[in-house]
Amino acid sequence: MQKKAASHIDKESLISSGEIFSLIANKTATSRAAILSASGLSRMTVTQRLNALLSAGLVRETEETMPSGGRPTRVLGLNYAAGFLLTANIGESHIHLAAMDLQPAILVQETVAFRDKQDPQSTLDLIAERFNALIAQLPFQQAVLAGISLSLPTPVDSACGWVVGPSILPGWERFDISGYLENRFNAPVYVENDVNLMTIYEHRHNYPQVADMFFIKVGTGIGSGIITGGKIFRGARGVAGDIGHIQFNTEPAPLCRCGKFGCVEARAAGWAIGRDLASCGYPAENAYDVVKLMENRVPEAIMHIRKAGQTIGEVTSDVVSILNPSLIVVGGTLARCGEFLLSGIRELVYQRCLPLATQNLQIVLSVSEAHSALYGAAYLLLEEQMNNNHFLRRYADNQA
Repeated sequence: MQKKAASHIDKESLISSGEIFSLIANKTATSRAAILSASGLSRMTVTQRLNALLSAGLVRETEETMPSGGRPTRVLGLNYAAGFLLTANIGESHIHLAAMDLQPAILVQETVAFRDKQDPQSTLDLIAERFNALIAQLPFQQAVLAGISLSLPTPVDSACGWVVGPSILPGWERFDISGYLENRFNAPVYVENDVNLMTIYEHRHNYPQVADMFFIKVGTGIGSGIITGGKIFRGARGVAGDIGHIQFNTEPAPLCRCGKFGCVEARAAGWAIGRDLASCGYPAENAYDVVKLMENRVPEAIMHIRKAGQTIGEVTSDVVSILNPSLIVVGGTLARCGEFLLSGIRELVYQRCLPLATQNLQIVLSVSEAHSALYGAAYLLLEEQMNNNHFLRRYADNQA
């Protein structure tokens, strides 16, 4: 169990170390010399503030060293056990919950059944109950709760922390999710759409050097996330990237789950391909069923997947013309169909876009692990908490 930091910690000295703490937490500067260069502070000031962080147990000297012109210097790093965060990914049939350290890495986790017709209060009560159960299992009980971050399979107004319609979660629209959980845990709460969180994870974990990236999730539904200038782009109300409900006028125009006709999702999502395959006599309802038929090399399944790729490629070509990303990553359940899906996307993008826009454009399949939305939720929370001194203040208050 981690020992609590000494009670004589000077709260103001700790808070004044915020700039140095952010540099170390974000791995922008991980040595004393690098901190001096990046901060512009005097050597004495850096020493005093760094000592405050070390004494408080927020920063540690790792076993890793780097050359310094003389004796090798130890790399400075965040003490990942100084705090923890609670994350939950609400899916259409299950909720995956985890308590994670500041790395972030999963410490303990749990999956519970969920019905998408469940009301927000009972769902959030269940999440709060399971969060408390996870906290009780933590290996270090004195760590500070950095916050809570939720992933939802719906459009989210992230500024307000609530669901905006249309949504597959009836009764959730404009419910104060953040406020409800903040009152229970006395901690900041972040709420975001699952595709944006998958985008954040894909960028931070696999492509941090890419400034402009477009992520497409192709599963039971279709959505996308936009990275521009290295940051997630949400738009005015948080629904940027909703390519699944762009409408095509070509006939036939199938009815979408949103109530409109001819949406990309109604033509190319897992449920839509399942609908078309079911009409041919195959047992298919969702993306998982489609993938299973593809793996069994059912010709009709492969044909519909290729056609879906072309539909997605058609709308993606418009995105490329507008945003000019250098990388497109395709993830989600149907990404397991590999080149059967990807070839159609590439075909339409290269066919419709100007050569300058596609000259260095990469279109690849995601290699993300299964819990990317959960990790994306953690990255979102940590970046907000570490960059704005919020966690530092919470930690200082806890030690006072």
